[in-house]
Amino acid sequence: MTSSTTMNPAHTLFLSAPAAADLINRHGIPQTLRGMRDAIVQDFARWADFDKSARVANHSADGVIELMPIADDTLYSFKYVNGHPKNTRLGLSTVMAFGVLADVATGTPLLLSELTLTTALRTAATSAMAAQTLARPDSRVMALIGNGAQSEFQALAFQHLVGITTLRVFDVDRDATAKLVANLAGSGLEIVVCESTAEAVRGADIVTTITADKTNATIITPEMLEPGMHINGVGGDCPGKTELHAEVLQRASVFVEYTPQTRVEGDIQQMPADFAVTELHDVLAGRQSGRTHAEQITVFDSVGFALEDYSALRFMHALAIDQGMGTTVSLIPDLMDPKNLFGALRPQVAAAGLRLVA
Repeated sequence: MTSSTTMNPAHTLFLSAPAAADLINRHGIPQTLRGMRDAIVQDFARWADFDKSARVANHSADGVIELMPIADDTLYSFKYVNGHPKNTRLGLSTVMAFGVLADVATGTPLLLSELTLTTALRTAATSAMAAQTLARPDSRVMALIGNGAQSEFQALAFQHLVGITTLRVFDVDRDATAKLVANLAGSGLEIVVCESTAEAVRGADIVTTITADKTNATIITPEMLEPGMHINGVGGDCPGKTELHAEVLQRASVFVEYTPQTRVEGDIQQMPADFAVTELHDVLAGRQSGRTHAEQITVFDSVGFALEDYSALRFMHALAIDQGMGTTVSLIPDLMDPKNLFGALRPQVAAAGLRLVA
């Protein structure tokens, strides 16, 4: 995967939502999840190479719009993403995103891409990566609480990357669960529809929570915990939104992506500032321990971090070039003389070298 292409520098590769869907389907969803997982692992392994910051968020009464930038010495990326739970009433997705991958040496935008589909895949790939690191290796049953837009991606990632064979699913919206069941028909997963969170969690090796309502909720409570359980908390991803009871966190070993961001946005926002957490990259690098015994309860407090989008954009860029897919767009002027920007407005004059006379 490289930071340059043979395209005209003024031309940026563009992956629309339909083009990205076509690319993913051609490559295969399991293979795409594996590729993104591998890219994320590679980039987490060189954590110190990146100029990192928490995302910039603008909150409103109905949701949030965020920018997520990150860079190393070669590539820069950012993602624009929103979170508006009421959007479905308007016929819009709760989450919509796009992003850019650019060459650090020149600032040239290499890729402009949809990131709504890609974010769902990279979030699921990150969850599976964390579970491979933290869950018991013999985990085969997962409870999936929240059956909305992200749910199928999580289910397939845990099936193909972790080895989950049975899903115990619950959502307060029965239509969401019916949608999940229909979409996963033929996947090979055994799906058990449950009547409550407590029923779904009972007997699960892994619990994934991925609810959308932006409230301080306690979806997973202490009495639901079982020895050796791994909790993948995905939905608590902004200030004022949680899914796990504080005692659940107190009884578990908690792992995060980027501590400064997670303390503001994750489930640990409800905990004291000195509440102990471990960053996942330290576990992957062997600097810190993950699961230390079979009875340990682990929590991955996932809020989504810009490095995961960098990895996903890097992967999609290379895949699109390899498959010869996507189109090009002219985001920046193609100048005959790079010192004559005004010439882009008067191309015939600039080309002829003429001087305008009043």
